[in-house]
Amino acid sequence: MTIQVGVLGYGFMGKAHANAVARLPMFFPDAPDIEREVVVGRDESALADAADRLGFSRTATDWRDVIDEVDVFYNLGPNHVHAEPSIAALDAGTPVFCEKPLAPTLESAREMRDAARDAGVTAGCAFNYRFIPAIQYARNMIEAGELGDIHHFRGTYLQDWLVDPEEPWSWRNDEEMAGSGALGDLGAHTVDLARFLVGDRAGEIERVSGHLETFVDERPLEGGNETRPVTVDDAYSAQAEFANGAIGTFEASRFANGHKNDHSIEIHGSKGSVRFSLERLNELEVLREGNRGYETVLVTDEDDPYIDHWWPPGHVIGWEHTFVHENYEFLSAVDAGDEFAPNFEDGYAAQKVLDAVERSDESGEWVEVA
Repeated sequence: MTIQVGVLGYGFMGKAHANAVARLPMFFPDAPDIEREVVVGRDESALADAADRLGFSRTATDWRDVIDEVDVFYNLGPNHVHAEPSIAALDAGTPVFCEKPLAPTLESAREMRDAARDAGVTAGCAFNYRFIPAIQYARNMIEAGELGDIHHFRGTYLQDWLVDPEEPWSWRNDEEMAGSGALGDLGAHTVDLARFLVGDRAGEIERVSGHLETFVDERPLEGGNETRPVTVDDAYSAQAEFANGAIGTFEASRFANGHKNDHSIEIHGSKGSVRFSLERLNELEVLREGNRGYETVLVTDEDDPYIDHWWPPGHVIGWEHTFVHENYEFLSAVDAGDEFAPNFEDGYAAQKVLDAVERSDESGEWVEVA
């Protein structure tokens, strides 16, 4: 059976996922057969160009015409269009893959989670960093108890693309469309990795203390003299307590000068520690019990997660390969009629933490993760 894919959105994430699907037959021969059937957007001229570049057979300007015609629906649009098309597709019995954060608000995320529960079809939330071989390696170590009892989780996600106050306004600067700024766009990834890596041993995040900050209050519209207000955060920081008493610190910024896309994780346990940076995504720094210092493990051996699909040992992979791994797992689950993780439950769980950070910032107090 060939799985026909319909995709809403053809920008940054559209390119990443279309590239991933195109790579599957070459590097993952056991992946199901995929047809890039239709790409959906509003601008017919831009759509035609996108379909040609990304390898889609046809275009559509209304997702309502697509959701019951394809075998799987990818929702890669801005955050404020995640809920309605995804829920409609699920109600039609079509598996859905939705970009993160799951929705701009906790209420919308809950509705999406509930729709996925009721539909009984595969529903995935796009946390691609779970599929980095070094992250999978770290998870295997932690699950095997090699770090012992987890005491600390530290996660930072630093970018600098908004440092210039003249950087044009976009939907990512608007609360109604994005929900939040660095918190949802970047922090969602960190929260998900915290749950993925230490959730089984430290439990869920139970309460948080958070702070959000906006450094530039308005930005110019591209190609004009007008400005629009920035209604989301430019940066956030949070403290967290896990169910087992472990403590966590979380931080993200779009104003971290000198950092282009640096997602860093540190986990400290009673027996050892691990450190990871997205800017060196093939490496994992590991402190094992009894050793005095960290060793750098190059996670590119043929028996490391996913590496046997790529190049000879020692030949590194890149950011785009995480999407190949993610799409392989998701589309294989669709083909088999299985569940996929991270799913909408995971997306909703991350959204609960993001919502708690916002509520803490508003109240100035520690709050429970509802």
